[in-house]
Amino acid sequence: MSRSLLIVDDHPWLAEALAQLASAAGWDPVDIAHTSSEGRALAQRLRPDLVSVDLTLGEEAGLTLIGELLEDQPHLTVVVLTGDVAGARALECIAGGASAFIPKSAQPDEILAAFDAASAGHTWLPVPLIGDVIDAALNPPPPTVWAELVASLSDREHDVLQLMVAGLDRRQIADELMISFNTVRTHVKNVLAKLGAHSTVEAVSVALRAGMQPPDGEAPTGWDAMGAPR
Repeated sequence: MSRSLLIVDDHPWLAEALAQLASAAGWDPVDIAHTSSEGRALAQRLRPDLVSVDLTLGEEAGLTLIGELLEDQPHLTVVVLTGDVAGARALECIAGGASAFIPKSAQPDEILAAFDAASAGHTWLPVPLIGDVIDAALNPPPPTVWAELVASLSDREHDVLQLMVAGLDRRQIADELMISFNTVRTHVKNVLAKLGAHSTVEAVSVALRAGMQPPDGEAPTGWDAMGAPR
């Protein structure tokens, strides 16, 4: 039974070589995309069995693409093929949903073994990197002060702050979360107090420094260039 493969890599010669390798091993059909947007569009249209993603796609991030692919198709098998080889990076990719982390320096038989393992439902890592991945998992970097402040919020306060980052005003937040305006006002007051902020602008600044992104990773729509609500 043939298995379909989509390769997303912005190096044409490498993508073509990988496609030939996979085709010779029985993967069929094998398609190629050179950008994140092209890869997502092809994955949506072709519904491949496995997608191989480079972490660096020009100015785009392959890790972001992995999240988008799995959002579109939660049961899709995705592997990472990259030159950015580090234990912490591998752990980040596996935590992000990748089933294999493959160095571009790997031998052809290792790449095919990783594809096979991932398609069979297993997680694949290069043996020399396993120790580094375990170390990264056991010794994560300490959270920033900003992240600790955001982590002190309740789940509902976190939801409110995230919508503040997206640029929604209090009335819009109430509508989005289907709660009363007065409840939103109370949550916002608590958020400001816990973050040590004196305004919505300061609270959003703390959230952004902590790495918070608007829902679905969209750019804020209710903020102007100076960072103030419209």
